[in-house]
Amino acid sequence: MFTLDSRANVRRQLIERAHGDSRITAAALTGSAAHKTEDVWSDIDLFFGVSGGATTEVLNDWTNYLYNELGAVHHFDLLAGPATYRAFLLGELLEVDLGFTPLSAFGPVGNGAFEVLFGQGVDRKPVVTDTDHLAGRCWHHVLHAYVCIQRSAAWQAEYWISALRDNTLTLMSDRLGHPGDFLKGADQLPAEVISPLREALVRNLDPAELSRALRSATHAFVAELRHHDSRFAAVLGPRLIDLVNG
Repeated sequence: MFTLDSRANVRRQLIERAHGDSRITAAALTGSAAHKTEDVWSDIDLFFGVSGGATTEVLNDWTNYLYNELGAVHHFDLLAGPATYRAFLLGELLEVDLGFTPLSAFGPVGNGAFEVLFGQGVDRKPVVTDTDHLAGRCWHHVLHAYVCIQRSAAWQAEYWISALRDNTLTLMSDRLGHPGDFLKGADQLPAEVISPLREALVRNLDPAELSRALRSATHAFVAELRHHDSRFAAVLGPRLIDLVNG
C-alpha cells in the first residue's frame, strides 16, 4: 500500500510536469485535498485545462508517462461533458485520477471542491439534484425487485433492492444538504433519518428475506418521498406498499 510520502511525491511530480507542459495552461486540485479532508487513504485528484485542441494528444502523452515513469498497471475513463477523467492504478495501489478538458471548459464539474493551482477557471452553476428522476428510479427498482423475487432471480432481486436503498439515501442526503453522489454524505445523516434503511440491508438470498428487505426499503422510500412530493407520494405510496406487503 502507498505511504503518505509516496503519495505526496507522486502529486508533486504530476504538478511539476503540468507546469512544464506548455499545452496545459490551467490546473486544479479536486477531491479530498481540495476539500481539506484528505486522510491517509485518499487518492490523488487533479484537473487540467488544455489549450489548442490538444486534449487527446495530452491525454495520450500523460498516459505513457504514468505507465513508463510512475508504474501504472491499469486505467479506465469516465466522461463528463467535454472532460475525460482517466483513473490510474499505480503499483503500490495508489489511485491517481487525472481530468483533462479544453481550456474553455476548465472549471468545477458538479459540486465538488476545486482549488486552482494555476490558470483561470470558468464559473459553473451548481448542479441541482433531479429528485423527480431519483423518485422515478426508486419506483422502477421496487417493481423490478418484486418481479425478480417472484421469478426466483435472487441475485438480481438483491441488486434492485440495494439500488432502491442507495437512491433513497441520495434523496435523504439532498434534502438535508449533504453530498448525494456516490453516497458521500450518507454517513453524515442523523441516526433517526437513516435507521429505517438499516432494515433494508439484505442478509441472505432466501425469498422471505428478500421480500422483507424490499418491504423495508419501499416503506423508507415512500416516507422520504413525502418530504419531496407529498401529492405524488399520496398517489404512488399506497400502491407500492400494497404490492410489497401482499
